[in-house]
Amino acid sequence: MDKLLASICCSLNMAVFSQKNATHFHLVSDIPEWLVFFLGQASADHCSLSHTFPYLTCFMDDAEAHWQTQQTTPLASGVWIETDELGNEVALEASALCVNGEAILLLQNLGEKYRKEVSHLQQLREGLLTQEKLENEVQKRTLKIKQREEEIAIKLVSLTSYRDEETGAHVKRIGLYAAAMGKALGWETQQIDDIRIAAPMHDIGKIGIPDRILLKKGKLTENEFAIMKRHTEIGAKMLQDSNIPVLDMAADIALCHHEKWDGSGYPRGLVGEEIPESARITAIVDIYDALVHERVYKKAMCEQEALTLMESMTSSHLDPELFKVFVGLLPVMRRIRLEVNEIGDLLVSY
Repeated sequence: MDKLLASICCSLNMAVFSQKNATHFHLVSDIPEWLVFFLGQASADHCSLSHTFPYLTCFMDDAEAHWQTQQTTPLASGVWIETDELGNEVALEASALCVNGEAILLLQNLGEKYRKEVSHLQQLREGLLTQEKLENEVQKRTLKIKQREEEIAIKLVSLTSYRDEETGAHVKRIGLYAAAMGKALGWETQQIDDIRIAAPMHDIGKIGIPDRILLKKGKLTENEFAIMKRHTEIGAKMLQDSNIPVLDMAADIALCHHEKWDGSGYPRGLVGEEIPESARITAIVDIYDALVHERVYKKAMCEQEALTLMESMTSSHLDPELFKVFVGLLPVMRRIRLEVNEIGDLLVSY
């Protein structure tokens, strides 16, 4: 794709696909940053758009008929809504057309223009049915309850961080990074919600470590480090046996986030996939966030330097396949870093 067309696609928030077969497409244009989160691990040459965006399943029948007629006039799918890595609504629309006999699918992020049009239409509407109003109110209240529950959990976890060098913003970012990875890995919605809340609890066991060790500026002695390592088991004991899925996941993460891929970690010396996937994800995102942010005891590392260091840790400390997923989501991770960078900004995003 030449520079002019690439520039047009970028300015229109648009991705261009050509059809490979009945179910898969090839990405012709550069991938927009907003699309990275939704495609996850899919390659540019092998995109199953109906799987990624179930809304398109019915539209594909109409699109196939449109392509068979070799029409150059676009056929639009209509607008649908997806949720991005920060929980914000994203309005998308697909269009099918033929170019030089080739089946082309355009996928566009309608952005602010769509939101303004929706707002205008809502203002013109004079009323809704009583039942519809009640259902909307119930949905809003349910969402607010969910937001409060998550914010309470994150604030409680951040209280423990006041005893060491972590920040409330770090705690929030860990959950969002981990949820983005769960989404890319195809996890169920409930599991994604759970890890967003559970991952920030990875160091909750530090509340049981004495200040003389936790706050020590110099290198820990062998005995002191042995005590520090107990925060994994302390955290797990605090969270386990609740019969609440999110706390069960949090207990696994607290216990296993210092285990290493080659078995040299603690407290149990687990190897490879013996380590819960949620803990392997948390280890990656926690190291990334710690490296690229400044602390009172160190300067921030540039991202490329941090990634090079993390790459050297794969197969020994970090799960190499999960690290590849993480690298593929870097545009998503950078956005989270920019959006969540203040300790006071702990509002939950949906």
